[in-house]
Amino acid sequence: MASFSIEIADEDVSRVLDAMAANYKWRENVSNPDYIEGGVDPESIPNPESKAMFANRMVRGFLSENVSAYEMAKAQQQASENLDTSININDPQV
Repeated sequence: MASFSIEIADEDVSRVLDAMAANYKWRENVSNPDYIEGGVDPESIPNPESKAMFANRMVRGFLSENVSAYEMAKAQQQASENLDTSININDPQV
């Protein structure tokens, strides 16, 4: 499998991760699936997906969505180019 990588300057990594987290709504704490009201488990827990893991997933999703949109548009264009939409409608009273 091929690899696609980017480099981010060390001093910019936290800026990039913070921006991705804010723009795509990553949260530091998430709802605890084991929470029961009145129980001992906390209502929220630390997010098991780190900010870096989240940003990576969002970038992969962005690339996948762009490929899908491009291929759908290309297929629609090709289908319409080969489609004969001509029709012959006559007025029987003429």
